[in-house]
Amino acid sequence: MNVRVTSGAYAERALPIIQELKGLEGPMLPILHAIQAEFGYVPEEVKPVIASELNLSRAEVHGVVTFYHEFRDHPAGRHVLKLCRAEACQSMGSDRIADRARQLLGIDFHQTTLDGAVTLEPVYCLGLCACAPAAMLDDEVYGRVDEHCLSDMVAEARR
Repeated sequence: MNVRVTSGAYAERALPIIQELKGLEGPMLPILHAIQAEFGYVPEEVKPVIASELNLSRAEVHGVVTFYHEFRDHPAGRHVLKLCRAEACQSMGSDRIADRARQLLGIDFHQTTLDGAVTLEPVYCLGLCACAPAAMLDDEVYGRVDEHCLSDMVAEARR
């Protein structure tokens, strides 16, 4: 028996998105991406709706959301700065870049600046291994990031 679970504004706005995509083969990831595109994160109150519509447990939905680093359980800042933490970037100094980013922003990974301007996130490969270290500010990818480039990215995001 599939009991529809909807309560709250997020759940009501999410339901049409879920219903539109649930017919896809393997619909969970497309649904989560669409939900995050709509709200900027995957609200907790939407997880039971996804579970109900896909005939899954809430734990299964929660497990997918928490397994993939791309999904957020809280709103991000106006800008998202992602720093590659994969081996190629580490070998080219990404630890130093990460330390500098934390210092410039006053936050750690998975946190947002107090003014809501920037969220700092680690990623595990941006596909620019030949141009390491790599970073991404919103949808723009940067290679061969040094402290000067990082400072420019942070200044741009803070405007």
